[in-house]
Amino acid sequence: MAHEVSELLKKALELPSEARAALADSLLDSLDDTVDESAEEAWEKEIASRRAELDSGRVKPVAWAEARRQMSAILHAR
Repeated sequence: MAHEVSELLKKALELPSEARAALADSLLDSLDDTVDESAEEAWEKEIASRRAELDSGRVKPVAWAEARRQMSAILHAR
């Protein structure tokens, strides 16, 4: 079985990043047997709040490459 998992992982890592992310999301979802309704509701409120901030222009989006550069700079400054 370890060989099968190793081969599967090797093939999965060859996928484009979007496909890998979707696969990872599906695998994580398959592990979650229960849904915490209060957590789901809290996430929905948070998502709505963040979307409203973007839609109003109060918050400006940052490209992933720039966000990663900023995070890397913060981490390396420590």
